[in-house]
Amino acid sequence: MIALLQRVARAHVEVGGETVGAIGHGVLALVCAEPGDTDGLADRLVAKILNLRIFGDDAGKMNRSVVDVGGGLLIVSQFTLAADVSAGNRPSFTAAAPAEQGRRLYERVVATAQLRHAPVAAGVFGAHMQVHLVNDGPVTIPMTLRA
Repeated sequence: MIALLQRVARAHVEVGGETVGAIGHGVLALVCAEPGDTDGLADRLVAKILNLRIFGDDAGKMNRSVVDVGGGLLIVSQFTLAADVSAGNRPSFTAAAPAEQGRRLYERVVATAQLRHAPVAAGVFGAHMQVHLVNDGPVTIPMTLRA
């Protein structure tokens, strides 16, 4: 699975002009499933996101997780993270999981995160979304987990 994490002061996602998910201080996680990904890998991704120490401690060092700081988590599906731009100028997305598998794994990530942490908000799988964020730092962490 692929994720792009951004530490945010606030973030929200809109579909058709309506806000479908919003958080204050926390993590925006853009998430993409790949063909070989499993439920176990989705669960590992959630654990990694929740425990990744990207928030400052009293000394200003990145030593605290989103759980430690009581921050929100906004999870948005983004198959374009699997883009292959090695040939030509038009990205190929064949490395992304097929839609049904991608939906199932995205929904698993959201549900698992909601069981382990609050608040958790989410986008809408397959929808055309507008993601609004104020990156805090800026801190942006690319993450790829393989089985």
